[in-house]
Amino acid sequence: MDTNEKIKIVGTNIQEKANLIWNVANSLFGAYKPHEYGLVILPMVVIKRFHDCLLPTREKVLDTYEKVKQLAVKDGFLRTASGYRFYNTSQYTFERLKADPENIKTNFEAYINGFSDNVIDILANMGFFTQIERMADAGVLYQVISDFTADNADMNPEKISAIDMGYVFENLVQRFSESYDEEAGAHFTSRDIIYLMCDLLTMNADFSGEDAPAKTVYDMAMGTSQMLTCMEERVHALDKEAEIICYGQEINPFTFGIAKADMLIRGGDPENMQFGDTLNADKFKGYTFDYIISNPPFGIDWKREAADVEKEHKLGDAGRFGVGLPQKSDGQMLFLLNGIAKLKDTGRMAIIQNGSSLFTGDAGSGPSEIRRYIIENDWLDAIVQLPNDSFYNTGIATYIWIVSKNKPETYRERILLIDASKCCEARKRPIGNKRVDITESCRNLITQAYSEYRSALFTKTLEDKKTALTCKSKVLDAISLGYNKITVESPALDEDGNPIVKKGKPVADTSKRDTESVPLDEDVDAYFAREVLPYRPGAWIDKSKTKVGYEIPFTRTFYEYEELEPAADIAERIAAREKVLIEKLQALFGNGGEQDE
Repeated sequence: MDTNEKIKIVGTNIQEKANLIWNVANSLFGAYKPHEYGLVILPMVVIKRFHDCLLPTREKVLDTYEKVKQLAVKDGFLRTASGYRFYNTSQYTFERLKADPENIKTNFEAYINGFSDNVIDILANMGFFTQIERMADAGVLYQVISDFTADNADMNPEKISAIDMGYVFENLVQRFSESYDEEAGAHFTSRDIIYLMCDLLTMNADFSGEDAPAKTVYDMAMGTSQMLTCMEERVHALDKEAEIICYGQEINPFTFGIAKADMLIRGGDPENMQFGDTLNADKFKGYTFDYIISNPPFGIDWKREAADVEKEHKLGDAGRFGVGLPQKSDGQMLFLLNGIAKLKDTGRMAIIQNGSSLFTGDAGSGPSEIRRYIIENDWLDAIVQLPNDSFYNTGIATYIWIVSKNKPETYRERILLIDASKCCEARKRPIGNKRVDITESCRNLITQAYSEYRSALFTKTLEDKKTALTCKSKVLDAISLGYNKITVESPALDEDGNPIVKKGKPVADTSKRDTESVPLDEDVDAYFAREVLPYRPGAWIDKSKTKVGYEIPFTRTFYEYEELEPAADIAERIAAREKVLIEKLQALFGNGGEQDE
């Protein structure tokens, strides 16, 4: 079975499981408003997943607890007994809770309090203890627990893997977010896009060797941590002995709780999952990573973090944002700078941005200076345009930026742009705004374009013979993305038409002031003499105002001129059309006239 078929099958199973779980909301109707259902369902899924993981070792944990409960330090013994980095010492299971409806609240609280502290912290972050009271007061607590005891709510890891469970969580969070009508920038990244990012990141990577050091991977806006999980999965597919350590930060308490729970279940260090705002509460200050993979929010303002971000900006090279700040309406380029600051000297990053990061901001502005910083340091390796309608919550154009602190010699001072906007297959059934998939065939074509690193057109006809995939690539010299923005002054004239001179210098007529963008790889004076002076005699450049700017002309790079039809052919076609219309009108009215007579 190929990867594409596996994704479809797994995706169907995830959808079915998520549907069954979300149907628990029927028991909450009346007691909760629809946009509040996730407050119960998400933490209950976390609890039930922990419960089903621990069931096989439950008796061993209880026996161990009886032996060590008087000890000051007992966590290690209980973790060993459970087989996980968490445990539960309560006598209750979901079946036992269901069997005693009269004492459901007291017993359920006893069950929750039997968890290790790291699980209780997760539930506290999700605000679940308030929901226990609310469900009990509304008389729905017993029914909710009964719903999660049903056979179709079984979350045993033997039946649903950690990776697939992660996607069930993601699906449920998506539904919860949609019911809140969150902004388009707060979107989720589907598995097909994540796999593409992972393949671009790990291409030609070597994880082999017994003494190979562990690789670190970081996601600065991790959501439920599925990018980290997929990256780990991809690395192990390349080398099952490779060691990879995941780190992530997340601001949403629900998705953070799920990410930390997922890390606990997979046996990783839950302390590597940190809660907080990456922009103004960086929990990984001083860390650097081998890989960074992230889809930070775009189109979301950073006014809330502005005071702290601006303070860090003033630190210059001692902070993450010294090079420049983007407009306050969109903080995505701040995440880009955060990632660059956290890359090792040999590190690589795949980060999603929307189109504004390519071109917004004039020369000398924050966005332009950020682009200049990345390009002049020769860290920008490639940018891949994704197909529109690739995400659940937005249909706009999006791009994967590949940033590498150690580009291969053959890629130096060059940048590869890949237009993969047509490299997709339509979904039979859209999921929200997601109408297309980047299938395995698409992914292979895109990674081929990246690996060959040349200007070319890559095509593939699929087996149905109807679908043709295309992927265009263009290699640009890095210097071609920069320009000098010059200020052109013209002399003010007196009543006789002569230039006004003061202190031996012509006075500028500010009403005629203009600017020109001169490519960095062209001599400014030669450009001025050729393009400006013939049309504005006496003009000069105010070199004190010259600024360097950078933009990435993605659309212009791949624009293909379509030759217009000759005017004579158009006229002939119109005349022929008119003749046909006149004949039809004559036939219509002529017949009508005969009948009137």
